[in-house]
Amino acid sequence: MDIDAGLDDEVLALFGEASVKRQATIDGITTFWVKKEHIVTVLEHLKSQVANPYSMLYDLSAVDERNRANKAGLNGSVPPDFTIVYHLLSFGRNAFIRLKVALHGEYPTMPSICTLWKNADWYEREVFDMFGIRFEGHPHLRRILMPLTWKGHPLRKEHPARATEMGPFRLWDEKQHEEQEALQFNPEDWGLKRHSADSDFMFLNLGPQHPGTHGVLRIILQLDGEDIVDAVPDIGFHHRGAEKMGERQSWHTYIPYTDRIDYLGGVMNNLAYLLAVEKLAGIQVPPRVEVIRVMLCELFRIASHLVWYGTFAQDLGQLSPVFYMFTDREKIFDIIEAVCGARMHPNWFRIGGVAQDLPIGWDKLVADFVAYFPKRLREYDQMVMRNSIFRARTVGIGVYTLEEAIEWGVTGPGLRACGFEWDFRKKQPYSGYQNFDFDIPTEQNGDCFDRAKIRVEEMRQSLRIIDQCVRNMPEGPYKSDHPLTTPPIKKNTMQDIETLITHFLNVSWGPVIPSGEAMSCIEATKGANSYYLTSDGSTSAYRVRIRTPSFPHMQMLPYISKGYTVADLLSILGSIDYVLADIDR
Repeated sequence: MDIDAGLDDEVLALFGEASVKRQATIDGITTFWVKKEHIVTVLEHLKSQVANPYSMLYDLSAVDERNRANKAGLNGSVPPDFTIVYHLLSFGRNAFIRLKVALHGEYPTMPSICTLWKNADWYEREVFDMFGIRFEGHPHLRRILMPLTWKGHPLRKEHPARATEMGPFRLWDEKQHEEQEALQFNPEDWGLKRHSADSDFMFLNLGPQHPGTHGVLRIILQLDGEDIVDAVPDIGFHHRGAEKMGERQSWHTYIPYTDRIDYLGGVMNNLAYLLAVEKLAGIQVPPRVEVIRVMLCELFRIASHLVWYGTFAQDLGQLSPVFYMFTDREKIFDIIEAVCGARMHPNWFRIGGVAQDLPIGWDKLVADFVAYFPKRLREYDQMVMRNSIFRARTVGIGVYTLEEAIEWGVTGPGLRACGFEWDFRKKQPYSGYQNFDFDIPTEQNGDCFDRAKIRVEEMRQSLRIIDQCVRNMPEGPYKSDHPLTTPPIKKNTMQDIETLITHFLNVSWGPVIPSGEAMSCIEATKGANSYYLTSDGSTSAYRVRIRTPSFPHMQMLPYISKGYTVADLLSILGSIDYVLADIDR
């Protein structure tokens, strides 16, 4: 994430300082404030007209600035009421760029960029849903995470953050009728026809309870017989306001909430959040902390992939694999429980370190699993990957090209299945990943089978990383000595009053993180996961933005499902490897 001075000069020369202003940031991402009337032109230029273009719309979000402390100098002019934030990714430059647009007024508007990037559709709908900001020219601007009948926009600062701040819920007859009416699907609302020249289309609800959807997901299918003409994913059933909760909790007490985003990724969620907090606070963690974090993250990568592996095989008709694979997942959870005291949601990473040092005997537990698991993977190859029915239902199904993947914001195994060797652990290393020897598997066809092959090989590479952690675990502290580390090492509180006071304040209030903004990006189990945090110098974040991989992946579902059958859709859904809480947050 380095600063590109050449790009600065080019953008400023082309658009002028009256339209584009540079902002210095803590995280080092090149950041510009752009005038609203020029944002589409600037985005077009960055996507297609610069060398090594910013081809991926990585994220699009907003900030309600109205309650922010010290906002006077945000963009060098009149303080905005809202800010729209675009994050673009250039693979050629291996760099992000951040563009910000200042908006004024109670319910401002923005030009849509759905014609520039296809994945802008859902991101703009989310901003409209959460903030009430309208995007002119959007083809279908309606709520996406909240019910259509919801009153208000939850990420605006005036919206309550707790249920106790709202009145008791009542479902009177008229409201129940209104809610039922809102659930009725009207094809014309989505530009879908009920008839063609040759046939009448059928509209089928898949979910929100169908086990093949891996959670509370509803997909309305437009069918011509068994063939899918179009599909409309209906998400939000699992939305719990994770970003809003980040604005009411302290920096420290928000950590366990992150466990519940990709709820199969465990501590990997903690890491994505804490890296951004540590950037804001200027905290450097000790080498032992980095290796401990890497080891546990890779264990959770295997655990998550085992859930995907077993349920994917089950979706396609195999019953046995899920039992074998969940049994092996339990072996990983035995290690996690011995180290962290909990299993799926250990909440064990801390600002500047981990909760406590590794227990006696941890190395034998991990080494035994590293020795045990390769044989099991070979058995699963025979059982699943070489199964003729599995191959028949995955090879050549749900295909997309590398260009399409980038256009839709696909990251992780889905991107590498198109032949692109891109992994944030290698390209933008964090937590010491640059010190580990491992390979990035790629395939060429971009279909369901290749996405499966990538994840299977990733488990083997994770084993390599874990083995190196066991063999090369550094000595030293398990926590930074930075004063904002939460909490300081307890024994030191008995030695000097400053540490005792710091301990008291950090535990009772939580740390006060300096003003600024920072984004971290990790290679999570399902793709690129980021936390973009804004601090106004308080005990809690002013704005928490969570960019999850599952959200753009699910948005692409209709595009890659057309022309296939309903049975193929279950193959495609399984190959995406999404988690509903990772979509909805």
